[in-house]
Amino acid sequence: MTRDDGAAQLEVVEYTDPLCPWAWGSEPVFRQLRAALDGRVRWRRAYCILFDDGDDPAPDPAAETAWYAGYVEGICGHTRAPRAVPLSRVAASSWPASLVAKAAEAQGGRIADRVLRRLRETVFVRGEPADTMDAALLAARGVPDLDGERLRGDAASDAVRERVRADRAEARDPLPETRRVDSGSPHPGAAKETHEGQLRYALPTLLLRTAIAHRVVPGWRPYEEYAGAVEELCPGLLRTGPVARPAAQALRHHRSLSDPERQVLAAGPWPPPGAVRVDTAGGPLWRCAEEARACPVPGGSAAGEAGQRASAAH
Repeated sequence: MTRDDGAAQLEVVEYTDPLCPWAWGSEPVFRQLRAALDGRVRWRRAYCILFDDGDDPAPDPAAETAWYAGYVEGICGHTRAPRAVPLSRVAASSWPASLVAKAAEAQGGRIADRVLRRLRETVFVRGEPADTMDAALLAARGVPDLDGERLRGDAASDAVRERVRADRAEARDPLPETRRVDSGSPHPGAAKETHEGQLRYALPTLLLRTAIAHRVVPGWRPYEEYAGAVEELCPGLLRTGPVARPAAQALRHHRSLSDPERQVLAAGPWPPPGAVRVDTAGGPLWRCAEEARACPVPGGSAAGEAGQRASAAH
């Protein structure tokens, strides 16, 4: 298969949820993979609704939050992803964040990526999950080139709700090979049983497919497993050279980078001038000055505040 054929025929479906801790921990690998594919495939996100509106409320919300915070801590211990302390609550619903993330796609892939990133950070950096429509729209405010009024209207539309419903249904029809998964990963990604007794893809799961073949890579996996699946389906399509940008350019492009992300996406001395550091219980998150101004994070460390003052001088 030629490179052009691969670009036309390879689709990557990312089964995810804006509020999922394993999906958050997979961002370094997925960002690296998207950079290596460099826009030559169709990459589609299917929002699976991890926290559904029909779920029974917890009898003791404080105890549930304490348990879930420990669960997230364990996941972030594996993935080295940032995590917020304290976590204010377990998300009541994934619907608002999923609707906003889906609506953002109408404004282009770069904007959609940045809106989704902001939604993820509400949980794992701020500790305040975007589980209402107002909170999800507020999280997106200040994303460069975003039309906020259009986003609000689209997120409330029947068309976007139907698209998310279709994503949810698609996720609850997993391919047979995901029902039993043998892997040494702490999150091997076997299909999960829902409260309704259905199966759904574990989050995250990548489905890579052409017109004649497919590969499924579920759960939390190293970059090499995703790259191997691409190579099996479309030999030569994946960029083999380094994908890292110079540090300052990488931070401006991605707007925020965790330590695991900057190690694969940024080259040269770190942090670059003007970087704003946000300390979390899972390690630092680095933000460009423009992102820090557009979306301030309360309670930043002294280092982060010093970085913000330094950025204002540039």
